[in-house]
Amino acid sequence: MTTPQSVPTLGTHPAAGANPSRAETRDRLSKATYDLLVIGGGILGTSVAWHAAQAGLRVAMVDAGDFAGATSSASSKLVHGGLRYLQTGAVKLVAENHHERRVLAKDVAPHLVNPLTFYLPVYKGGPVGAAKLGAGVFAYSALSAFGDGVGKVITPARAKADNPGLRTDNLKAVAVYYDHQMNDSRVAVMTVRAAVESGAVVLNHAEVTGLRFTHGKVSGAELKDRTDGTEFGIDARVVLNATGPWVDHLRKMEDKAAAPSIRLSKGAHIVMKRKSPWKAAMATPIDKYRITFALPWEDQLLLGTTDTQYEGDPADVSATEADIQQILDEAAFSIQDADLDRSLMTYAFAGLRVLPGGPGDVAQAKRETVVTEGKGGMLSVAGGKWTTYRHIGRTVMNKLAKVPGSPLTEDMEPVSSLVRRTPLPGVANPNAVAHRLLVDREPGSRMDPLTARHLATHYGSLSFDIARLVNENPELGERIHPDGPEIWAQVVYARDHEWAETVDDVLRRRTTLTIRGLDTEDVRARVKDVLHDKG
Repeated sequence: MTTPQSVPTLGTHPAAGANPSRAETRDRLSKATYDLLVIGGGILGTSVAWHAAQAGLRVAMVDAGDFAGATSSASSKLVHGGLRYLQTGAVKLVAENHHERRVLAKDVAPHLVNPLTFYLPVYKGGPVGAAKLGAGVFAYSALSAFGDGVGKVITPARAKADNPGLRTDNLKAVAVYYDHQMNDSRVAVMTVRAAVESGAVVLNHAEVTGLRFTHGKVSGAELKDRTDGTEFGIDARVVLNATGPWVDHLRKMEDKAAAPSIRLSKGAHIVMKRKSPWKAAMATPIDKYRITFALPWEDQLLLGTTDTQYEGDPADVSATEADIQQILDEAAFSIQDADLDRSLMTYAFAGLRVLPGGPGDVAQAKRETVVTEGKGGMLSVAGGKWTTYRHIGRTVMNKLAKVPGSPLTEDMEPVSSLVRRTPLPGVANPNAVAHRLLVDREPGSRMDPLTARHLATHYGSLSFDIARLVNENPELGERIHPDGPEIWAQVVYARDHEWAETVDDVLRRRTTLTIRGLDTEDVRARVKDVLHDKG
């Protein structure tokens, strides 16, 4: 078994076809006037940039950190219809979510979005009864045209056989329904790549330090490259503020008197090693409004989430000891203590939901996307979720076209004319990709089946580009850490083709090493060496 000490240091210079250098990208950004400058590379920004580029606009997108580096990579990793929305009567919303979920899973990203069966345990004295839940999961299935199966109720014994860690004390029944899950960071990177393939110019780790104005209207931005301190600017006809938790910070750059428009809710998660098989996800009602999840994800168990008001600096958000304890306590409603031992925890993280401003408990606040126009003509967009991120991108594009006097109206293709199910790069059947990775090898060489499967479900057909790197330098086929499936070719690929600039970009968002607890000091040092070995 390979150890991290055997990391290759030769032959990792950028190959032909690599992304432009940061200096080249800054030069492109500063020498043109863009139709649309998107500030923020999370769920909303990447979707709008992708759709705007498809519509024929000259698009630039920047982010102060990494793409999906904040809220958008701190989700519950679900692509779902939203079972809890049914109890509020939001039937149309659930149906729309199901539609988007199935389009993502079938047409847009079958290599990144995976089916997931959910078990919803019903305990004696719990907040919801078995009959009501049974009817609910049946209705939920009906709203997706029974495309994944029929929601039903099964016995505790049947559920226990699939999930041995299930707590069965006072368990009356288990409701079953179906959704999907993904690795949010990988979907984000693929969406950025799709935007670039459609003509967008993008740069991460580029902080907006001020806005440009022409005749009182926002006409671009001043930026600072956080990697080397270089300052530059971008001119644009329309600027979109898609900065998530920082949306009001940018609105105040446009108008110092701008009133707060959002409030923030912190959602924390923890990742645990699995002691026993988990063939289905668990969704356990905590009260009338909240459900706690236990999700088999990336060979681990993902637990969460919290939903508490947050008023600090968005950059400082983290999973606190109180968050971790709350998640474990709530998970204990339906999971045995042995599976929740603190020694099993590999990682904890937190993100901020952006909610419309207003009174009341954040747990009960509406999850909706809000688009506003500021005093200087800058559009700000806030809110949203991964399941409907393509729909949100189209909604914002429609808003751009309808703004009175918008300079883009005549230059962009109507949103209705865009190909509605454009796939993300690498689209392919992951089973077929994994098979080819295993059989299309040079004589005497063989890829580890776990690595082949991992590549297929995180890169799709782009896995073959990574396999070519290994063919050219077999050392790049060695595992980064012996306990994880990732190989060194992925680090080189992340650096040259996926805009990875920092060690965390690679370990936290381009690969799964951090969430597996495998980002040791030695691994971090050697990844840093590869990132800096650009020749």
